[in-house]
Amino acid sequence: MEDLRYPVGKFQKPEAFSPAFRDHCFDILIAAPERIRDAVRGLSPDQLATPYREGGWTVAQVVHHLADSHMHTYLRFKLALTEEAPTVSGYSEAAYAELADGSAATSDAVETSILLVSALHSRWVTMARALTEAEWNREFTIPGRPSRSLNLILAIYTWHVPHHVAHITSLRARMGWQR
Repeated sequence: MEDLRYPVGKFQKPEAFSPAFRDHCFDILIAAPERIRDAVRGLSPDQLATPYREGGWTVAQVVHHLADSHMHTYLRFKLALTEEAPTVSGYSEAAYAELADGSAATSDAVETSILLVSALHSRWVTMARALTEAEWNREFTIPGRPSRSLNLILAIYTWHVPHHVAHITSLRARMGWQR
């Protein structure tokens, strides 16, 4: 049986982080808003309020989570570039998903989060394209987790987009929701 939590599989750490690999990651981040928008295109408020799996977030919460998570990560990148190996705060993804802006299941609310991802990814990629190899190896730590390099974080968040888009598209396929 397919694990609905990981429709594209669990994250696999790349063997190497090359400039070509990072360019591929940048392409994914830049294309992400349109991939998200396409995944939710034509969904009704009731469909946006449908969990992608039993006990999982709704479609709208998945989209809002992408905006929240990527905002945190963008700021963590900036901290890692401007401070020496900072310890950064974590946050409660589940609590964020229950806030009014994290659970709003209207097309306008979802589009706002997609626009936020679009602007955020534009800034993030602009910053990231200018990094040196040494800067890519800078790290930050979230309490209770191992330190992670900016290279690794970029790879994780490049996986994060298709991971959550697939939550939505696999639900659409299972439910027979046409575009």
